[in-house]
Amino acid sequence: MTGAQRDWAGPRSARVYDYLLGGGHNFAVDREFADRMVAEMPWVAHSAVVNRAFVRRVVHFMLSAGVRQFLDLGCGIPGVDPVHLVARQAAPETRVVYVDHDELAVAHAELLLDGDERATVLRADAADPRAVLTAPEVRRMLDFTAPIGLLAIALLHYVPNERDPEGMLTGYANRLAVGSFLALSHATFDVSPEPVKQAQGWMVDSDPVHPRGRDRIEGFFTGFDLVAPGLVHPGQWRNPVRPGPGAVGEWSFAGVGRKSSSTEGTA
Repeated sequence: MTGAQRDWAGPRSARVYDYLLGGGHNFAVDREFADRMVAEMPWVAHSAVVNRAFVRRVVHFMLSAGVRQFLDLGCGIPGVDPVHLVARQAAPETRVVYVDHDELAVAHAELLLDGDERATVLRADAADPRAVLTAPEVRRMLDFTAPIGLLAIALLHYVPNERDPEGMLTGYANRLAVGSFLALSHATFDVSPEPVKQAQGWMVDSDPVHPRGRDRIEGFFTGFDLVAPGLVHPGQWRNPVRPGPGAVGEWSFAGVGRKSSSTEGTA
């Protein structure tokens, strides 16, 4: 069975996420999977919305700090509030490179971005920074002498320990200019372990999830200075409408860090 056939045969996280956000770039198998999961765990649908709202706030924050280019790792399908359109509401000159390994997600993205000279999508393994950073599309679109917004939203919990997620991020961080930012959100057992374990069980046959503790997630920001309010739940990050105790979104931690000193490294 080819990779494309496998993508058609079973649900994939990128398309399930698109469906949960109200997008139209998904298949019946994804919708059926999502509906069954939400019937058992109603919080899942709203958590997707909370996570996407976090992305919008992150993009506007980085724009306010002067960032005009973004590298969106594990982007999924950029169909609902995609980074390039969110950013261009304030800064039309913004350039964006989306990266994902899912063949059909990339195909959807190519259709959505057709004719856009300041946004492109690369099919690559985001856990392989050398492959991403040396890709012609990336070198053409992004200027690594200027600040870049590196987005790893709901990505690293799909990277198992044996793939060395810390080393992955270091590979990117070493190429970023001072003043660049890293934003990420990551599943955790720390706050609501039982619901997260339940969700993890649902994803085992699709895209296995590897939740991690707060200390480990905070360690992903090595080389970056966490900006206020630090590592919090996605719905709480610079959100004037704070969710109350036990609110949806407490399945993960999220944060943004700024690179304040140079590090050496080449792609």
